[in-house]
Amino acid sequence: MFKYMLQLFIGTFTLAISTFIAWYEGSAIMEKPLEWKYSTPFTGLFNIEITDGYDISQLDYFVYAAKFQPLFPVIMLVSVLYILSVIGLYLITRNSKWAIGFWGLTGCICILLSSLIFNSPTSGGKIFFWMTLISGILCITVTVIVWLRNYKQEITVNIN
Repeated sequence: MFKYMLQLFIGTFTLAISTFIAWYEGSAIMEKPLEWKYSTPFTGLFNIEITDGYDISQLDYFVYAAKFQPLFPVIMLVSVLYILSVIGLYLITRNSKWAIGFWGLTGCICILLSSLIFNSPTSGGKIFFWMTLISGILCITVTVIVWLRNYKQEITVNIN
């Protein structure tokens, strides 16, 4: 149990640091009015009209950072995937039926996210598309492997 908690702590710490740096880098959008139309989906979602940089939602800072300075947003994504993987591995060791649902849901969410940024023209958007797509496929693969392992064990138990 200690090794899982330590890994969760490391993943959470990395996520917190990279989130802060990505938020700081994304705040550069306040000084780029030409990007306000294209990089502020959350401000638009809240029906806020942007008259100056201070009207922009804090969440849009991450969108801008992911599009134009993707290093720390990518570290954020990797940290989240790492935390989810640690939780998923713990579930596999404890209760593999929960693990099947967890990995399957994680895979579906990753694939859904990748479909939302499929046609991104920026390099950061393309990086996020491929990372979420590959992560989703890997999670679905883990789901199938765990399910097959459980199915094989059930067959073996029923035969004996």
